[in-house]
Amino acid sequence: MVTLYHFDLPQALQDQGGWKSAGIATLFDSYAKFCFETFGDRVKLWLTVNEPRVCAKMGHEDGIHAPGLKELGTTAYLVGHNMLRAHAMAWHTYNSFYRPKQKGAVSLAINSDWLEPLNPGCKEDIAATERDLAFTLQWFAWPVFVTGDYPEVMRSAIDTQSEKMGYSGSSRLPRFSKDEPAILGTADFFALNYYTSRKVKAGGDCGQMCMRSDQNAEEVLDPSWPISGVFWLAVVPTGLRKLLKYIKDTFNNPPVYITESGFSQVGPLQIKDVQRCEFYRDTILEMAKGLGLRDSSCSLWGSPLVWEWMEEGERRKVGRNQFGGLDSAIE
Repeated sequence: MVTLYHFDLPQALQDQGGWKSAGIATLFDSYAKFCFETFGDRVKLWLTVNEPRVCAKMGHEDGIHAPGLKELGTTAYLVGHNMLRAHAMAWHTYNSFYRPKQKGAVSLAINSDWLEPLNPGCKEDIAATERDLAFTLQWFAWPVFVTGDYPEVMRSAIDTQSEKMGYSGSSRLPRFSKDEPAILGTADFFALNYYTSRKVKAGGDCGQMCMRSDQNAEEVLDPSWPISGVFWLAVVPTGLRKLLKYIKDTFNNPPVYITESGFSQVGPLQIKDVQRCEFYRDTILEMAKGLGLRDSSCSLWGSPLVWEWMEEGERRKVGRNQFGGLDSAIE
């Protein structure tokens, strides 16, 4: 499996506007075509874009990933939109010109936690969870697998917040053009990056025109969940099973590849890596409980692959060279 884009553009393209530029989609398609032409006889699984939400939000609104921009309100949505356009163009290129001979498959890797209401009996928490899912998993999966457009919950939340803030322009969430390749159906499998879970409650509006206010949902950790070597990575294998079930029911039971998952540790190197073994055992057992899922596999994420872009405080032993070590098919 080969990923064409993972978080960082060549500086020359960034200087031209990067993912904010509409023309980036055509350039990406040309790059993908070169890769299909050059390596497609050996590569049978392709990912166009890895974790577009991370690049869009954390790279262009939060400023903690490349390219480090803090442009609130519209840029993240524009970047995500152009990433989906680029992905769709590349998928159609492969489908039309390379699939008949190379017989490979193309998708994009979508990251998501499992999200559930903090209080299952609270209508506000239930609605906040639905919004949270719309702004995370569904942001990129809904156009590709369901309707060809963004989830209505997401668009409605953005437009409502725009009106509240006195914004009078067109919707901050772009619309897809009928003159460009269709978005719907441009994934041959569901590529999922899963690490952890969160409880969700209502709240999060910070009074600014930004994604946090649009989403209006606050994520919290269940105190019963053990924390690994980084503060955000609570160990919740059951969340993976619930998320896989949600994907099956919501996105028409696609084949699923878990393209990232892992466990972080701190402290001295452990030769008898009991905690990590328990994590992988429990994760695979939860996958096995997902009966009825189509062919699924799990890849384990290793520190050599993430070192250069992780924040200093996160540079722990995330996976220690165990990426791609397991495959687990489920029927």
